Amino acid sequence: MVAKLQDVAKLAGVSVTTVSRVINNYGSLSEKTIKKVHQAMNQLNYQPNALARAMQGKPSKFIGLIFPNLTNPFFAELVNELEHQLFLKGYKTIIASSAENREIEHEYLNMLFANQVDGIISGSHNLGIEEYQRLTAPIVSFDRYLSDNIPIVAADSYRGGKLAARFMIQHQVDRLAVIIDEDTSVSPTLNRLQGVVDYLNDQEHNFITLTKEEIDQTDFAEQFDGVIASNDVQALKIISQYRQSGYQVNRDFFVTGYDGSQLICQIAPQLPTVVQPIHALAENLISTLFERIANPRKKIESVTLPVKFRE
Repeated sequence: MVAKLQDVAKLAGVSVTTVSRVINNYGSLSEKTIKKVHQAMNQLNYQPNALARAMQGKPSKFIGLIFPNLTNPFFAELVNELEHQLFLKGYKTIIASSAENREIEHEYLNMLFANQVDGIISGSHNLGIEEYQRLTAPIVSFDRYLSDNIPIVAADSYRGGKLAARFMIQHQVDRLAVIIDEDTSVSPTLNRLQGVVDYLNDQEHNFITLTKEEIDQTDFAEQFDGVIASNDVQALKIISQYRQSGYQVNRDFFVTGYDGSQLICQIAPQLPTVVQPIHALAENLISTLFERIANPRKKIESVTLPVKFRE
């Protein structure tokens, strides 16, 4: 049987009004009373109705998170960090993986707004810009351009691209391949490729670009002694191909990754990679969203955070 507000009040030995004030953090109450109410709520497993709170004009204390693919260690760790930091601030999360599918993302957006979330942090870019421009709820984007009125929090992709290219030049790679994301959106992620291209052009170094779809059809060991991959998982896949041909990483060939999640750094410490600051990204995504919630008409500036290169 689902516990009701009256059940909590009876167990705690207080009025229903007092329980409501504790839940809504309203008015002056003693620590003893607050503790008794929380103990009763825990004992009865009572869950305040977020939708009812929202209909009363109060924060639901829920934040929606939309990310493309949680099987990628970087996105999984970023979402985990967001969830942890939001929990410490008294918020719960509804996590949605859009699976890089436009229709799924559209349904998740409708579901999140129907449940009256206080705001959304989105790392996906399936929907058209026009659709995001129609949304009035507080949204902050991670590393993607969604709309002129939606602030972006991202790591310095341009600097990251230059760091990866510099590593290849320093190790005198001759036959270099650069894996490109066929992302046609106007997003900070594209600056990563621009950083690579600008640095290599400044060094007058030739390179060949390959799409993700061409990876499985390419004999890297035969054609290249260096590869700049677009993420760590992709980099490890390419390294595996070299090893199957009897080559040793960071001696016979060089591959750089991108993201630098804790998991990848632990299982593949030999992988040179650009490290995105997951903890700082989560902090800034949350603080930017909260600023947007507090000031819905104010133009919120986007944030770019520094990256570092791990050899």
